[in-house]
Amino acid sequence: MSDAQPVGSTKTELPPLIGAADVDEYTDEVDVLVVGSGISGGCAAVEAARAGARVLLIERAAETGGTTRLAGGHFYLGGGTAVQEATGQPDSAEEMEKYLTAVSLEPEPEKIHAYCVDSVEHFNWLEALGLKFERSFYPEKAVIQPGTQGLMFTGNEKVWPFKNIAVPAPRGHKVPVPGDTGGASMVIDLLIAELDRLGVEVRVDTGARNLIVDASGRVVGVKWRRPGAEGYIKAGAVVIAAGGYVLNEDMVNEHVPQLANQSYTLGTTYDDGLGIRLGQSAGAAVKHMDQAFITAPVYPPSILLTGIIVNKNGKRFVAEDSYHSRTAGFVMDQPDKKAYLIVDEEHLERPAFPLAPFIDGWETVEEMETDLGIPAGNLVATLDAYNTDAARGDDPDFHKSAEFLAPQANGPWAAFDMSLGKAMYSGFTVGGLATTVDSEVLDAAGAPIVGLYAAGACAANLAQDGKGYSSGTQLGEGSYFGRRAGRHAAALAVAPAVA
Repeated sequence: MSDAQPVGSTKTELPPLIGAADVDEYTDEVDVLVVGSGISGGCAAVEAARAGARVLLIERAAETGGTTRLAGGHFYLGGGTAVQEATGQPDSAEEMEKYLTAVSLEPEPEKIHAYCVDSVEHFNWLEALGLKFERSFYPEKAVIQPGTQGLMFTGNEKVWPFKNIAVPAPRGHKVPVPGDTGGASMVIDLLIAELDRLGVEVRVDTGARNLIVDASGRVVGVKWRRPGAEGYIKAGAVVIAAGGYVLNEDMVNEHVPQLANQSYTLGTTYDDGLGIRLGQSAGAAVKHMDQAFITAPVYPPSILLTGIIVNKNGKRFVAEDSYHSRTAGFVMDQPDKKAYLIVDEEHLERPAFPLAPFIDGWETVEEMETDLGIPAGNLVATLDAYNTDAARGDDPDFHKSAEFLAPQANGPWAAFDMSLGKAMYSGFTVGGLATTVDSEVLDAAGAPIVGLYAAGACAANLAQDGKGYSSGTQLGEGSYFGRRAGRHAAALAVAPAVA
């Protein structure tokens, strides 16, 4: 039918609004309707139900969890969690707030402050569900812990200039499941179990297709569809938690074209932007739609970070010890999005899973320049300058940490190709619906759209750009702001009517 957007849609059109006066009959009537069963939707539904609201959760897919089930399981939490305390890694909400503010594209102080001061409470809330983070710390520089270690650095806390702005602390809390995919499924299972205990119905294969609004513009429900059936749900408040838009080709090409050339998409079929477009259909504003997380890590092994990363002109452009998404973000800014990691024989170690392919080895830097198409003399000059500074334990241009400074002076020299289209980049979208600290969706004038909430990947919350993203932010802020959405939506929906 004309009002529906097909799964995997490449469209950018907004689903038409439906007026409440045009709905003859509702199949369901609830206080809070949650659209999407990933971590943000699950947390919203739990908190709304605990607040006394009648809650229904609907999910387009045949199973619950959405993209959360693909995640490795990092939660970016701090301020002195039990894991930080147990492993001797001191932290405070104030230092966490300074760091998140520094790495945010357009910081929203109220949101960042709330997230940081509530971080320990949120950690405790997650553990109360049955999730127990291991009280252990993984000290190495890696993309994710190799085992079940409960804590590691997952951002740029130890990278200049952030290490001079806030006291570095590890805040990447990982679920006790080894590996880099699927660990967060255990959190979804715990949330679904809690919803079952609370008596909340979770209805799969049921997608929200359109928002329903009354004469005042308040959102009062949705039209739903599943194979062979459709209908209308009346709700005192609607929480959209329907994911990002990385699988919508048209939206990606319009907003984040760098993701169009990636090798691997961090998302599911249902990350097609429908949740964002539902919000926009009611007049919602969007923020940071041009931002994306994109990465092709060159480490581990971390010894490779003693080398230099240069663009097609043989010039350095980033501190090599930056977190992988920060480095990749700067690669996207380079001419033709080309970049190479250069190391000498002494510091060469081949990654077990090379995402940036090994190109070749050369007896001289001049030969490497020629073969890589770098202007003659540029790479020689860059490498000479770096080697001179590194021998003194200094990096005046990019302030790389001393532990990763080492002259690359013992040939032959090798190169890894970090260029977009050559390296195996993966990514997801960051932008989404503009919201308040309580996840109320905002219109273009900055006013809340009554009855409408958004959380997770379809909302713009901590406003980190790709260069400032810390792994664990999606699960951390998605669950936290999902909880706030559920509580506020329940309060609105069950509030006594004003005479």
